Order: sequence, then C-alpha cells, then structure tokens
Amino acid sequence: MALGGNPIFNGKSFRGATQAPPAPQAYGGAPYGQQAYGQQPNAQAPYGQQTWNAQPQGMTDNQLQDMYNQPSAGPADTGRMTFDDVIVKTAACLGVLILGAAVTLTVGLGLASMLMIVGALGGFVLALVNTFKKQPSPALILAYAGLEGLFLGGLTRILDTQYPGVGLQAVVGTLSVFAVTLLLFKSGKVRATPKAMRFFMIALGGYALFSVVNLVMMLTGVTQEPFGLRSGVIGVVIGLLAIGLAAFSLIMDFTSIEAGVRSGAPQRFSWTAAFGLTVTLVWLYVEIIRLLAILRGDD
Repeated sequence: MALGGNPIFNGKSFRGATQAPPAPQAYGGAPYGQQAYGQQPNAQAPYGQQTWNAQPQGMTDNQLQDMYNQPSAGPADTGRMTFDDVIVKTAACLGVLILGAAVTLTVGLGLASMLMIVGALGGFVLALVNTFKKQPSPALILAYAGLEGLFLGGLTRILDTQYPGVGLQAVVGTLSVFAVTLLLFKSGKVRATPKAMRFFMIALGGYALFSVVNLVMMLTGVTQEPFGLRSGVIGVVIGLLAIGLAAFSLIMDFTSIEAGVRSGAPQRFSWTAAFGLTVTLVWLYVEIIRLLAILRGDD
C-alpha cells in the first residue's frame, strides 16, 4: 500500500484490514492444508475416522458431482470488499454531496454564504472524526458528504457570480482529471512508487506550509488580494502544483483500494474507501475552481 498519502487509508483500521493474516497452523504441525514433512499423502486414517478424500456419507455420486459443479463463492459472498462496493458507495457519497451543493446553489446569496461556512466547519470536523474512527460509519460519512456539498455549492455560487461559467468549468475539469488519472493507473503507466512518494510528501509539506502562511496573511490584512499570495503568476504556478498533488493523491487512493480488495478486507471498509475518494475529489475541485478564478481575475 502507498503509505504517507491520504491519512484516511493510512489509519490503523484500514491498513490493518488490508494486511492478510498468517496461515493458521496446527499446534506442533504444518499450516492447515499443507502436509507435514515425512507424512504420506494417502496415509491411512485411524480406525473409525474418515480420510480427507473419502466421499461424505449419505451422498450419491450425482449429488456429489452437483456440489462440485457449484460456482465458488466470490468476495461479495464472503463479506469481502470489492471494486463494485467501492463504486456504489462512492456514487452514494457524491450523490449526497450534489444534493448539498444544490441547496446552496438555489437559495439566496446571503444564506448560501452562511451555509458555506457551516458546511466548511462541519465538514472539517466530520472529516477528522471519520479519519480517526476505528470502524467506518456510513451515516457520518454521508453526513460529511452533505456538509461538503453545502461548502462547495456556496463556494461555486460566490465565484460563479464574479466569473460566470467557472463552476461548470471546474466540474468538467475535476471529472477530466479523475478519468485521466484512473486510466493511467489502470494502464500501469503511473504508480505510487517510493521515489514518487518521497517527492509527493516534500511537495505536500511545502504546499501546506505556504497555505497556512497565506491564510494568516489574509486574515491579518497583510495582503488585500482575494486569494492572498496566490495571485498572478505565482498563484497560477501554485495552483497547477496543487492540482498535480491532488491528482497523484488519487493514484495513491486507487493503490490503497486495490490493496484492500486483493487482501480481502471486510466489506464495511468500502465505506472508508469511498470516504477517502470523496475527500480527494473535494480537494481537487477546490483547487481547480480556485485556479480558474485566478486566471479569470487576471483577464
């Protein structure tokens, strides 16, 4: 798994679920299903006991053949996480997010601004709760999606009022980056290698520090620009860097989800995977719409 990326996938609960348990071993013997050293493969069982390849009593040859012809149980039948589970639950999160965004896009601008603040603060709190929660809670994850929808809808409403059409452009841009990233990951051309991870962590740390300094300068009135230091050419460069980081974060999310499916993680962790993808997509959308607003503001 790609460690050091999305903290949602690096939590102990999800990371522990993706680590396959060791093969069970009989006391003083070989692992179950394996033959002990020196033991004959068709050794005679003790008197009164059935050998491993003996036909079950009370079953005819036809019944036994029908039993063998039954399809083997898949991951969904055994309560394991599948890609379909992740897709369905991610779609549910995005559906709730869209409903939340529709609220702030249709109400008055003043109420939309208030709901945007509520969504931003509430979404941040629930993001922390869901990240550090030992077991995923579908209700809390969907609530997070709804609050983030209020935030994104309000943000889009404000910026689209100043720069008409920027909201639709941001949606198209986000879907395009997601699709290209998924295709590159499926083709194997882009992977979360250790070298790429180190570069990502350094760049992410620098970007986070810059964002904190920029926010403080905006709150204290040191800079009067709408986006603080993120204006002009510097703002465009930082915006492109941030979009690249969010896109690579998607690669790491895909890697973690693939590891969870292959290791047979419990089905409930598909909600964790959906939550992680939703968080990354929200970040990606915010960065794209902010970059578009910066570019439109420089016209």
